[in-house]
Amino acid sequence: MRSSVNVLAAAGIMSISTAALAHEFWLEAPRFRLQLGETVNVHTFIGADFKGEPWTTRAAKIQRLVRFGPTCTDSTDLTPKNATEADTFRTGFTFAQPGTHVVLLRSTNSFIELPADQFTAYLREEGLDYALKLRQENEEMAKPGRETYRRCAKTLIQVGEAAATSAVTDSACRHVYGLPLELVPEQNPYRLAADKALTVRVLRAGRPAFGAAVQVWQRQPGGLPTMHYTTRANQNGRILLRLSGPGPYLLAAVDMSAAPAKLRARADWQSTWASLTFAGPAAVLRLPTKH
Repeated sequence: MRSSVNVLAAAGIMSISTAALAHEFWLEAPRFRLQLGETVNVHTFIGADFKGEPWTTRAAKIQRLVRFGPTCTDSTDLTPKNATEADTFRTGFTFAQPGTHVVLLRSTNSFIELPADQFTAYLREEGLDYALKLRQENEEMAKPGRETYRRCAKTLIQVGEAAATSAVTDSACRHVYGLPLELVPEQNPYRLAADKALTVRVLRAGRPAFGAAVQVWQRQPGGLPTMHYTTRANQNGRILLRLSGPGPYLLAAVDMSAAPAKLRARADWQSTWASLTFAGPAAVLRLPTKH
């Protein structure tokens, strides 16, 4: 749901949960490029137009929180174990190896119920044509939307100069990490020149998500308005982007299907929200050469 949904009518629902479905969710470190050995907090944000507020500090909301380094032996797992409702989770990661690192988070399920008209507007706004079609075919358009939702976020962080690292140390960003909905770049954005193409796969349960709508945001330097557009995955689940500036960039997609049987007492639908954040080509940010 975005601005097309009546904000006043939704206010009561929005107050129930700061993670209401009107907002994107993403991971972001203070900087997307770090020096070797730095320790930084990778924050969770929720908001609109790539402007966010902290999501939560509750460890019980985290199903998976892991950093994957440039080599297969370099990883840090901060997934909370046996968390209670009072526990908080850590977000500080140390980036000890040069290359491109991936930090990913998967949340547990949350639940929400919307009146029928708001749920329909939300499905249309997010391009969730399959769920809308099923509601129409099953004559459920007058029913409220009972939904369980989960979030899957990844961020790419470059340690050291990308040009100084080998192809071996920049491949982590191209791996598939088994998230239920996942955005996977096929090239390392930190090694691309400005205006070169970046292809990104949209995977649903590891398979191409044909027709998935992907929101793309690009922050602009100098306080200029954030750029935004929507594109859809082709039959191979791919989208094509042109990285026209340093960014950073936020890519986001959502998928909806029938809720699994174990959740049917509380929800009819399961939505999964995925995001990917990264900075733009290094060439745009290159410092002047000394003479």
